[in-house]
Amino acid sequence: MARRDNKFQQGEKEELLNKLIAVNRVTKVVKGGKTMRFSALIVVGDGNGSIGVGMGKAAEVPEAIKKATAVAKRNMVKVSTSGTTIPHEAIGVFGKGKVIMMPAEEGTGVIAGGPVRAVLEVTGIKDIRTKSIGSNNPINCVKATFNALQQLRTVEQVAALRGKTVEEIMG
Repeated sequence: MARRDNKFQQGEKEELLNKLIAVNRVTKVVKGGKTMRFSALIVVGDGNGSIGVGMGKAAEVPEAIKKATAVAKRNMVKVSTSGTTIPHEAIGVFGKGKVIMMPAEEGTGVIAGGPVRAVLEVTGIKDIRTKSIGSNNPINCVKATFNALQQLRTVEQVAALRGKTVEEIMG
């Protein structure tokens, strides 16, 4: 929390893009009948390579969205990008959902289905091709996409991890 407070004192504003992916009605059967609650899935990003995914549950939809947004902001990670696309192919898996992400030339646009498209838009990736295989459940698709984005590494990062120069890795 201290870091965020310092950011606001310096005059920087935190501009985040929020996308509501799904709202589900959840019912719990108890002795007195059924209790209705709502769960929300939110993706938060800065449009410049940072992204977070969060889920929240509450008795009212706005409260569930607020909780999900708070969780997503806490879980934000920085994603490696190469210009307007990704540095290499990545496959993300969550449950039975699998998302294959492939880099694309500039001008291609975001070729992706609903939940995957929303995640990539808030990340700031403009040119990419994706294919969703298996489960088309929005939660599984979003988490598989998040998993694939976390696997991305630039050439410089790989070189630093291996203790080599970029020229040695590129061959």
